[in-house]
Amino acid sequence: MRNICIAFASGLLFTGCLNTDGTIEIKGKVIDEYTKNQIPDRNIIIQGLVRNGEKLVPTDAGQFSADSSGCFTYILRKVSDAYYYNFCLAGDSEYASSIKKLGLLELEQNAEFLSFSLCKLVDLTIIINKESKPSVWDTLSLSWKSNGVFERNLYPWKIINYGKTDNSFELTSDSELRWIGGNVNSAINTKVFAYKKTTLTWELDRNGRRQELTDTITCKSDLKNIVYFTY
Repeated sequence: MRNICIAFASGLLFTGCLNTDGTIEIKGKVIDEYTKNQIPDRNIIIQGLVRNGEKLVPTDAGQFSADSSGCFTYILRKVSDAYYYNFCLAGDSEYASSIKKLGLLELEQNAEFLSFSLCKLVDLTIIINKESKPSVWDTLSLSWKSNGVFERNLYPWKIINYGKTDNSFELTSDSELRWIGGNVNSAINTKVFAYKKTTLTWELDRNGRRQELTDTITCKSDLKNIVYFTY
């Protein structure tokens, strides 16, 4: 699940006749987790969780959007035998997707005062520069996780590989974060969570030995977030 969109639709929900058991009028707002500012025009999908054996299976319970001020009012159809509900907020290049699970009792008690928060995504540039003697046997690998989410599940990246020529080229996140040999000078552009811990891990295989290095940063939305790795 990358945050550009949420794959709610894949085997998402039961289809066909939906058994309902009354309605609840819900009201609330969508806010930025850090600033608490309201976020406009966010789509929200609701899933009723119905027990099927040992599992809770998501069932379509409706969808709506916050208005231009970030507020919403919606008549929720209570799904028969659903005692929990997922509120799934779609993500994009500005905010990560989010799923908030609420019990029916909690939902009824706070129906007019709901608040759903989203975590902002910010740009991160990782610059790799090799200054040591080139070796065809060197292999450098890179991975990172932000707020516990690994890079492949968070946001796409783009690699600009300068090497030692004047002809740079770009690679998308379908490509591995691995460089072999000497021409590895690169810039990786991606996004991570703002104001959350992001840990980058480099693994260097050289002369039959593996060395692991880590760097932990916290990216902010009002700064240029750049990490340099020179070896």
